[in-house]
Amino acid sequence: MSGQRYPEEFKIEAVKQVTERDHSVADVAQRLGVTSHSIYNWMKKYGPKAAEHQASRDEAKKIKALEKELKRVTEERDILKKAAVYFASQSD
Repeated sequence: MSGQRYPEEFKIEAVKQVTERDHSVADVAQRLGVTSHSIYNWMKKYGPKAAEHQASRDEAKKIKALEKELKRVTEERDILKKAAVYFASQSD
């Protein structure tokens, strides 16, 4: 991996060559000297369906955060149940 950074305009133009001018990803990648993988990533970020990709990423982040919170709350509930049983047995 070269780690080379390309300007945003370069990436947008590469995506336009694929989406608007119907060139193949492999052809554009070869002509520009980048990998096909880079072109596909740029298409996700700058292509016509970029909003859909961003929305699905945002939803996935939200779901992951909610699952993490659910796990924490479930563990807290279980601890409280055990504490309630303990204190109930101590009061008898």
